[in-house]
Amino acid sequence: MAGAGGGSGSGTSSGFSRRGVAQVSEIANPMIDRVLAKKAGISTALLGSWDEIAGADFADTTRPEKITWPRRDYGGSDGGYEPGVLTIACEGARALFLTHAQGELISRINTFFGFPAIRQIRIVQKPVSVAPRRSRKPPPLTGAAAARLEDLMDGVEEGPLREALKRLGTAVYSPNRPTGRSR
Repeated sequence: MAGAGGGSGSGTSSGFSRRGVAQVSEIANPMIDRVLAKKAGISTALLGSWDEIAGADFADTTRPEKITWPRRDYGGSDGGYEPGVLTIACEGARALFLTHAQGELISRINTFFGFPAIRQIRIVQKPVSVAPRRSRKPPPLTGAAAARLEDLMDGVEEGPLREALKRLGTAVYSPNRPTGRSR
């Protein structure tokens, strides 16, 4: 699909695709969707749109975890579709408020899917927000590396730009900088 644009860049809705080039999300999302659908019954579209679906009240304190679909009894059943149960992780006291708003949330989720996909919400209390990672400050440069960085920044005025360039240069020229893949 990446080359379908004919080189003009108008082959995708984003307009950024070039002949033979695809965005990572175009390649990764279908693979991730298959895994998520198999393991959790959800898609990257639901995860990506969760902030809009949950609304401002619950976007930061909730996260969809999985959809449990009822087992189908192919024996004597009519084989019709049955909506599933969405498990939502929710932080602490917000779970009480989510319980009161779950009717509206089920309606929003079903509107997102375009059919009655969810009949019930199961709330699991657990931390949702990711703690911000602290970036380690690299040690100050010494010797030849410090001199080289100063030479490179020679024409830059004092101010925020110079400070940002100094931090970047320190991180790049740091002797403790990892090289290659360590995983």
